[in-house]
Amino acid sequence: MAARFEAVAFDLLTALVDSWTLYTCVAGGEALGRTWRLASLRRVTAQGSYRPYEDILAEAAADAGVPAAKRDELVARWGELRPWPEAPAVLERLAGRRLAVVTNCSQRLADIAAAATGGRFELVMSAERAGAYKIDPRAYQAALDALRLPADRVLFVAGFAHYVPGASRGGRQVYWANRQLQPVPQGSPPRRHDEPDLQRLPAAASRRR
Repeated sequence: MAARFEAVAFDLLTALVDSWTLYTCVAGGEALGRTWRLASLRRVTAQGSYRPYEDILAEAAADAGVPAAKRDELVARWGELRPWPEAPAVLERLAGRRLAVVTNCSQRLADIAAAATGGRFELVMSAERAGAYKIDPRAYQAALDALRLPADRVLFVAGFAHYVPGASRGGRQVYWANRQLQPVPQGSPPRRHDEPDLQRLPAAASRRR
């Protein structure tokens, strides 16, 4: 029988939670909301060391042509975030497994979003807590250190293309919930799991190389 992973660590705002819809609602339109969300993803994945997430949201709003006041509205409405349709059932199927979140936001917003999923997480590792944003290696290592597990015992769940290469480094294995049907960035390590959602994650978590 194949060994299973001891823990599953999720991208929160892309893999478990539908953050795109909230950005769209706050921005006032799908195209503008998507542009703002993509701008925020580009900024955090390139950031490295932590600085206030709310500042990055404001800068991304400016990049997208979204009024500055919308940043405050987005933060105020963070509790409206909802999980992807299959996420609660998948988390329930993973009950008894060690579950973690590794997410690119402040600790306060990470806790709000994690609670919205209905999941029970042993660890919610925000960029603020880690001191660095993904895809900086420090963010992933902070989670491994907190879990006290080696990289090959944790299955990382990515929800956006730019997180795949970062999560894959150092021998880490990745399940990619590729909802946007994106190509993986050039130079990324081979992936075992490139799926349209989380449905096959419980099976993947039970088969470790």
